[in-house]
Amino acid sequence: MNMVEAINNALHNEMKSDDKVLIIGEDVGKDGGVFRVTDGLIQEFGEDRVIDSPLAESGIVGFAIGLALYGFKPIAEIQFMGFLWPCLDQLSSHASRIRNRTWGRYTVPLVVRAPYGGGVRALEHHAESFESILAHIPGLKVVIPSNPYDAKGLLISSIRDPDPVVFLEPKRIYRGFKEEVPEEAYIEEIGKAKVLVEGDDLTLVGWGSMIPKILKARELMLEKGIKAEVIDIRSISPYDYHTVHKSVEKTGRIVVVQEAPRTLGFASEIISRINDNEMLNLKAPAFRVTGFDVPFPYYKMEEWAMPDLDRIIKASRQVLKW
Repeated sequence: MNMVEAINNALHNEMKSDDKVLIIGEDVGKDGGVFRVTDGLIQEFGEDRVIDSPLAESGIVGFAIGLALYGFKPIAEIQFMGFLWPCLDQLSSHASRIRNRTWGRYTVPLVVRAPYGGGVRALEHHAESFESILAHIPGLKVVIPSNPYDAKGLLISSIRDPDPVVFLEPKRIYRGFKEEVPEEAYIEEIGKAKVLVEGDDLTLVGWGSMIPKILKARELMLEKGIKAEVIDIRSISPYDYHTVHKSVEKTGRIVVVQEAPRTLGFASEIISRINDNEMLNLKAPAFRVTGFDVPFPYYKMEEWAMPDLDRIIKASRQVLKW
Protein backbone atom coordinates (compact mmCIF):
# COMPACT_ATOMS: atom_id res chain seq x y z
CA MET A 1 0.00 0.00 0.00
CA ASN A 2 0.98 3.62 -0.37
CA MET A 3 0.26 6.01 2.51
CA VAL A 4 -3.17 7.04 1.21
CA GLU A 5 -4.23 3.40 0.94
CA ALA A 6 -2.78 2.54 4.36
CA ILE A 7 -4.63 5.37 6.08
CA ASN A 8 -7.86 4.49 4.28
CA ASN A 9 -7.41 0.89 5.36
CA ALA A 10 -6.85 1.96 8.98
CA LEU A 11 -10.03 4.05 8.93
CA HIS A 12 -11.96 1.13 7.43
CA ASN A 13 -10.62 -1.30 10.05
CA GLU A 14 -11.59 0.92 12.98
CA MET A 15 -15.00 1.92 11.62
CA LYS A 16 -15.86 -1.72 10.99
CA SER A 17 -14.79 -2.86 14.46
CA ASP A 18 -16.25 0.04 16.45
CA ASP A 19 -19.50 1.78 15.51
CA LYS A 20 -18.55 4.74 17.71
CA VAL A 21 -15.85 5.74 15.20
CA LEU A 22 -17.01 8.36 12.70
CA ILE A 23 -15.48 10.86 10.30
CA ILE A 24 -16.35 14.51 9.81
CA GLY A 25 -14.84 17.05 7.46
CA GLU A 26 -15.11 18.94 4.20
CA ASP A 27 -15.70 16.63 1.22
CA VAL A 28 -14.83 13.48 3.20
CA GLY A 29 -17.99 11.68 2.09
CA LYS A 30 -19.18 11.77 -1.52
CA ASP A 31 -15.83 13.05 -2.84
CA GLY A 32 -13.71 10.81 -0.61
CA GLY A 33 -11.56 13.68 0.66
CA VAL A 34 -9.40 16.12 -1.26
CA PHE A 35 -6.66 13.45 -1.52
CA ARG A 36 -9.16 10.54 -1.66
CA VAL A 37 -8.04 9.26 1.73
CA THR A 38 -11.65 8.58 2.79
CA ASP A 39 -12.67 7.20 -0.57
CA GLY A 40 -15.38 4.53 -0.41
CA LEU A 41 -16.13 4.89 3.30
CA ILE A 42 -19.46 6.68 2.92
CA GLN A 43 -20.70 3.92 0.61
CA GLU A 44 -20.01 1.29 3.27
CA PHE A 45 -20.78 3.13 6.50
CA GLY A 46 -23.33 5.73 5.45
CA GLU A 47 -23.85 9.45 5.88
CA ASP A 48 -24.41 9.19 9.63
CA ARG A 49 -20.80 8.07 10.13
CA VAL A 50 -19.01 9.82 7.25
CA ILE A 51 -20.25 13.37 7.52
CA ASP A 52 -19.68 16.07 4.90
CA SER A 53 -19.41 19.29 6.88
CA PRO A 54 -19.69 22.95 5.93
CA LEU A 55 -16.45 24.83 5.23
CA ALA A 56 -15.90 25.76 8.89
CA GLU A 57 -12.77 24.29 10.48
CA SER A 58 -13.47 25.58 13.99
CA GLY A 59 -16.95 24.11 13.75
CA ILE A 60 -15.61 20.74 12.58
CA VAL A 61 -13.26 20.40 15.55
CA GLY A 62 -15.68 21.94 18.05
CA PHE A 63 -18.45 19.57 16.97
CA ALA A 64 -16.01 16.64 17.17
CA ILE A 65 -15.01 17.57 20.73
CA GLY A 66 -18.65 17.43 21.78
CA LEU A 67 -19.07 14.04 20.12
CA ALA A 68 -15.96 12.74 21.89
CA LEU A 69 -17.24 13.89 25.28
CA TYR A 70 -20.43 11.91 24.73
CA GLY A 71 -18.84 8.60 23.87
CA PHE A 72 -18.03 8.76 20.19
CA LYS A 73 -14.56 8.51 18.63
CA PRO A 74 -14.61 11.24 15.99
CA ILE A 75 -11.96 11.69 13.33
CA ALA A 76 -11.99 15.28 12.11
CA GLU A 77 -10.30 15.94 8.78
CA ILE A 78 -8.87 19.38 8.08
CA GLN A 79 -8.07 19.51 4.37
CA PHE A 80 -4.67 21.19 4.79
CA MET A 81 -2.63 22.01 7.87
CA GLY A 82 -2.68 25.69 6.89
CA PHE A 83 -6.42 25.68 7.64
CA LEU A 84 -5.87 24.38 11.17
CA TRP A 85 -5.37 27.84 12.68
CA PRO A 86 -9.10 28.46 13.37
CA CYS A 87 -9.12 25.18 15.34
CA LEU A 88 -6.33 26.12 17.76
CA ASP A 89 -8.72 27.76 20.19
CA GLN A 90 -10.84 24.60 20.35
CA LEU A 91 -7.74 22.37 20.70
CA SER A 92 -5.92 24.53 23.25
CA SER A 93 -8.82 25.89 25.30
CA HIS A 94 -10.92 22.74 25.39
CA ALA A 95 -9.77 19.43 23.87
CA SER A 96 -6.35 19.43 25.54
CA ARG A 97 -7.67 20.58 28.94
CA ILE A 98 -10.80 18.57 29.59
CA ARG A 99 -9.04 15.61 31.25
CA ASN A 100 -7.34 18.05 33.64
CA ARG A 101 -10.39 20.30 33.97
CA THR A 102 -12.59 17.40 35.09
CA TRP A 103 -9.90 15.65 37.18
CA GLY A 104 -9.98 12.70 34.81
CA ARG A 105 -13.74 12.27 34.77
CA TYR A 106 -13.88 13.03 31.04
CA THR A 107 -11.42 12.52 28.20
CA VAL A 108 -11.53 13.55 24.55
CA PRO A 109 -10.82 10.56 22.24
CA LEU A 110 -10.50 12.82 19.21
CA VAL A 111 -8.22 12.52 16.16
CA VAL A 112 -7.64 15.55 13.95
CA ARG A 113 -6.13 14.49 10.62
CA ALA A 114 -4.41 17.04 8.40
CA PRO A 115 -2.09 16.79 5.40
CA TYR A 116 0.97 18.97 5.99
CA GLY A 117 4.12 20.22 4.29
CA GLY A 118 5.23 21.29 0.84
CA GLY A 119 6.56 19.68 -2.27
CA VAL A 120 3.32 19.21 -4.25
CA ARG A 121 3.06 22.66 -5.87
CA ALA A 122 0.08 23.66 -3.78
CA LEU A 123 -1.39 27.12 -3.29
CA GLU A 124 -0.82 29.55 -0.44
CA HIS A 125 -1.87 28.16 2.98
CA HIS A 126 -1.61 24.63 1.58
CA ALA A 127 2.02 23.78 2.46
CA GLU A 128 2.46 24.75 6.11
CA SER A 129 4.52 22.92 8.75
CA PHE A 130 3.84 24.39 12.19
CA GLU A 131 3.88 21.16 14.19
CA SER A 132 6.03 22.66 16.96
CA ILE A 133 3.19 25.05 17.87
CA LEU A 134 0.89 22.09 18.40
CA ALA A 135 3.51 20.31 20.51
CA HIS A 136 3.57 23.37 22.78
CA ILE A 137 -0.01 22.62 23.89
CA PRO A 138 0.04 20.34 26.98
CA GLY A 139 -2.49 17.52 26.74
CA LEU A 140 -2.35 17.32 22.95
CA LYS A 141 -0.49 14.50 21.18
CA VAL A 142 1.14 15.16 17.81
CA VAL A 143 1.91 12.18 15.55
CA ILE A 144 3.71 12.35 12.18
CA PRO A 145 4.29 9.12 10.21
CA SER A 146 6.85 8.83 7.41
CA ASN A 147 5.76 5.63 5.66
CA PRO A 148 2.60 3.60 4.94
CA TYR A 149 3.21 0.87 7.54
CA ASP A 150 3.67 3.34 10.40
CA ALA A 151 0.81 5.51 9.13
CA LYS A 152 -1.69 2.68 9.54
CA GLY A 153 -0.42 1.47 12.92
CA LEU A 154 -0.05 4.94 14.39
CA LEU A 155 -3.48 6.06 13.15
CA ILE A 156 -5.17 3.04 14.73
CA SER A 157 -3.35 3.80 17.99
CA SER A 158 -4.46 7.43 17.73
CA ILE A 159 -8.11 6.47 17.20
CA ARG A 160 -8.01 4.14 20.21
CA ASP A 161 -6.21 6.71 22.39
CA PRO A 162 -8.41 8.30 25.08
CA ASP A 163 -6.85 11.73 24.55
CA PRO A 164 -6.81 14.15 21.58
CA VAL A 165 -4.29 13.46 18.84
CA VAL A 166 -3.33 15.64 15.88
CA PHE A 167 -2.28 13.25 13.12
CA LEU A 168 -0.21 15.02 10.48
CA GLU A 169 0.17 13.32 7.11
CA PRO A 170 3.10 14.31 4.84
CA LYS A 171 1.28 14.77 1.55
CA ARG A 172 4.55 14.88 -0.40
CA ILE A 173 4.84 11.13 0.15
CA TYR A 174 1.13 10.25 0.11
CA ARG A 175 1.68 8.29 -3.08
CA GLY A 176 5.47 8.40 -3.15
CA PHE A 177 6.11 4.70 -2.62
CA LYS A 178 4.48 1.45 -1.56
CA GLU A 179 5.43 -1.13 1.05
CA GLU A 180 3.94 -4.21 2.64
CA VAL A 181 1.07 -3.27 4.95
CA PRO A 182 -1.11 -5.98 6.58
CA GLU A 183 -4.82 -5.86 5.88
CA GLU A 184 -5.65 -6.68 9.51
CA ALA A 185 -5.50 -4.08 12.28
CA TYR A 186 -2.28 -3.54 14.24
CA ILE A 187 -0.89 -0.76 16.39
CA GLU A 188 2.35 1.19 16.57
CA GLU A 189 3.17 2.81 19.91
CA ILE A 190 2.68 6.57 20.07
CA GLY A 191 5.74 8.26 21.56
CA LYS A 192 8.21 5.58 20.48
CA ALA A 193 10.89 6.52 17.94
CA LYS A 194 12.27 3.99 15.47
CA VAL A 195 15.90 3.43 14.51
CA LEU A 196 15.62 2.87 10.76
CA VAL A 197 19.29 2.23 10.03
CA GLU A 198 22.10 1.73 12.52
CA GLY A 199 25.46 3.49 12.27
CA ASP A 200 28.41 4.69 14.31
CA ASP A 201 29.61 7.96 12.76
CA LEU A 202 26.70 10.34 13.38
CA THR A 203 22.99 10.43 14.18
CA LEU A 204 20.48 11.79 11.66
CA VAL A 205 17.06 12.60 13.12
CA GLY A 206 13.86 13.63 11.38
CA TRP A 207 10.17 12.96 10.91
CA GLY A 208 7.50 12.95 8.22
CA SER A 209 8.50 13.84 4.68
CA MET A 210 12.13 14.44 5.65
CA ILE A 211 12.78 10.76 6.36
CA PRO A 212 13.04 9.62 2.70
CA LYS A 213 15.50 12.48 2.07
CA ILE A 214 17.55 11.56 5.14
CA LEU A 215 17.70 7.92 4.06
CA LYS A 216 18.83 8.94 0.57
CA ALA A 217 21.49 11.25 2.04
CA ARG A 218 22.64 8.41 4.27
CA GLU A 219 22.92 6.14 1.22
CA LEU A 220 25.07 8.69 -0.62
CA MET A 221 27.32 9.23 2.38
CA LEU A 222 27.74 5.48 2.80
CA GLU A 223 29.44 5.45 -0.60
CA LYS A 224 32.12 7.62 1.04
CA GLY A 225 32.39 5.30 4.03
CA ILE A 226 30.22 7.39 6.39
CA LYS A 227 27.85 5.27 8.43
CA ALA A 228 25.01 7.37 9.80
CA GLU A 229 22.34 6.16 12.18
CA VAL A 230 18.86 7.29 11.10
CA ILE A 231 16.04 7.84 13.60
CA ASP A 232 12.42 8.58 12.74
CA ILE A 233 10.91 10.11 15.89
CA ARG A 234 7.34 9.54 14.55
CA SER A 235 5.70 11.72 17.20
CA ILE A 236 6.86 15.03 18.59
CA SER A 237 4.46 14.98 21.53
CA PRO A 238 5.19 12.75 23.31
CA TYR A 239 8.81 12.78 22.16
CA ASP A 240 11.03 9.73 22.66
CA TYR A 241 14.24 11.46 23.72
CA HIS A 242 15.64 8.22 25.20
CA THR A 243 16.13 6.62 21.77
CA VAL A 244 17.78 9.75 20.37
CA HIS A 245 20.03 10.22 23.39
CA LYS A 246 21.12 6.58 23.32
CA SER A 247 22.18 7.04 19.70
CA VAL A 248 24.10 10.24 20.45
CA GLU A 249 25.92 8.48 23.29
CA LYS A 250 27.18 6.06 20.64
CA THR A 251 27.94 8.43 17.74
CA GLY A 252 28.78 11.69 19.53
CA ARG A 253 27.34 13.70 16.64
CA ILE A 254 23.80 14.67 15.60
CA VAL A 255 22.08 16.47 12.72
CA VAL A 256 18.35 17.17 12.99
CA VAL A 257 16.34 17.78 9.81
CA GLN A 258 12.98 19.54 9.78
CA GLU A 259 10.85 20.97 6.98
CA ALA A 260 9.40 23.71 9.19
CA PRO A 261 10.95 27.19 9.55
CA ARG A 262 14.11 27.34 11.65
CA THR A 263 13.16 29.58 14.57
CA LEU A 264 11.50 27.68 17.45
CA GLY A 265 11.08 24.54 15.36
CA PHE A 266 11.07 21.13 17.03
CA ALA A 267 14.69 20.58 15.96
CA SER A 268 15.58 23.24 18.51
CA GLU A 269 13.87 21.26 21.28
CA ILE A 270 15.71 18.07 20.33
CA ILE A 271 19.08 19.86 20.34
CA SER A 272 18.31 21.63 23.61
CA ARG A 273 17.62 18.32 25.35
CA ILE A 274 20.80 16.85 23.85
CA ASN A 275 22.77 19.78 25.27
CA ASP A 276 21.08 19.37 28.64
CA ASN A 277 21.79 15.65 28.96
CA GLU A 278 24.49 14.56 26.51
CA MET A 279 26.94 17.47 26.40
CA LEU A 280 29.86 15.37 27.62
CA ASN A 281 29.17 12.75 24.95
CA LEU A 282 29.17 15.23 22.07
CA LYS A 283 32.20 15.32 19.80
CA ALA A 284 30.81 18.28 17.83
CA PRO A 285 28.02 20.85 18.17
CA ALA A 286 24.56 19.66 17.18
CA PHE A 287 23.47 20.92 13.76
CA ARG A 288 20.06 21.72 12.24
CA VAL A 289 18.92 21.58 8.64
CA THR A 290 15.61 23.38 8.36
CA GLY A 291 13.24 25.42 6.27
CA PHE A 292 13.73 29.17 6.19
CA ASP A 293 12.01 31.82 8.29
CA VAL A 294 9.81 32.99 5.42
CA PRO A 295 6.23 32.28 4.36
CA PHE A 296 6.30 29.09 2.33
CA PRO A 297 6.90 30.17 -1.30
CA TYR A 298 4.98 29.36 -4.43
CA TYR A 299 5.90 26.29 -6.45
CA LYS A 300 8.82 27.78 -8.44
CA MET A 301 10.73 28.27 -5.18
CA GLU A 302 9.37 25.53 -2.93
CA GLU A 303 12.16 23.02 -3.55
CA TRP A 304 14.68 25.73 -2.66
CA ALA A 305 12.84 26.45 0.59
CA MET A 306 12.87 22.84 1.81
CA PRO A 307 15.88 20.88 3.11
CA ASP A 308 17.50 18.94 0.28
CA LEU A 309 20.17 16.26 -0.03
CA ASP A 310 23.01 18.77 -0.48
CA ARG A 311 22.14 20.65 2.71
CA ILE A 312 21.79 17.44 4.73
CA ILE A 313 25.10 16.05 3.46
CA LYS A 314 26.89 19.38 3.94
CA ALA A 315 25.71 19.62 7.57
CA SER A 316 26.77 16.03 8.18
CA ARG A 317 30.26 16.68 6.82
CA GLN A 318 30.58 19.80 8.95
CA VAL A 319 29.73 17.78 12.06
CA LEU A 320 32.19 15.05 11.11
CA LYS A 321 35.02 17.54 10.48
CA TRP A 322 34.68 19.18 13.91
